[in-house]
Amino acid sequence: MQPRAAGRVSGKRVVITGAARGMGRSHAVRLAEEGADCLLIDICATPDGLEYPLATEEDLHHTAKLVAQQGGSVVAKVCDVRDANALKAAIDEGADELGGLNAAVANAGVLTVGTWDTTTAEQWRLVVDVNLIGAWNTCAAALPHLLAAGGGSLVNISSAAGIKGTPLHTPYTAAKHGIVGMSLALANELAAQNVRVNTVHPTGVPTGMAPASMHQLIVEKRPDLGPIFMNALPIPMTEASDVSNAVLFLISDEARHVTGLQFTVDAGVTIR
Repeated sequence: MQPRAAGRVSGKRVVITGAARGMGRSHAVRLAEEGADCLLIDICATPDGLEYPLATEEDLHHTAKLVAQQGGSVVAKVCDVRDANALKAAIDEGADELGGLNAAVANAGVLTVGTWDTTTAEQWRLVVDVNLIGAWNTCAAALPHLLAAGGGSLVNISSAAGIKGTPLHTPYTAAKHGIVGMSLALANELAAQNVRVNTVHPTGVPTGMAPASMHQLIVEKRPDLGPIFMNALPIPMTEASDVSNAVLFLISDEARHVTGLQFTVDAGVTIR
């Protein structure tokens, strides 16, 4: 086998949640292209309360195959980020297999839709548990390994909805704002240990996270809210690869002095 070409994250070992498809798959493949070894984690099941299906174990295995084709090591684990103990065990086992960790990408997320008067307590619990507490669980499980490596990078995927008051999915907007506060607090606390913590804020990305009721609500009930979702640049959505390039930068040594950043890859939706 030919030796692996040097890349922007050569030798770095990265855990990625929500890795079976969509942005998670894109992050994993892009990092592997640039020399990273990857620990892939996904629930590979669809929790009750979602309008759209999540990825399958077949999807996760396919992501692992795509990563392996880049020449690096890859480990894949089926795990729910809401289960802190199971996630810690999965990350500990995967880190042992890879020889440690240098970075984590808390990417797993779900979306529910509803006006304020139709949003349920069950929707709040699901979205906050996955999007916010799941991101915290990922950071908490990865951090001992980053500290053992002498530092590293935590990249927490937020959203344009984590910067502006995007309506019709209030639990999602609240959780994505919560990721920013959590990340800023961790960035302050961990700077002395050379751990950098940043957030990435995409606009819409075609990943399969697409509840049909969202379009119906905007078109039929609240067309006045449509402009809030419009990008400044003349595109309807960005691509997962554009978000992955931001993740790559934040994990690479090019961003060695970057921490506490809210990195927008949003086609200007947050300046509107």
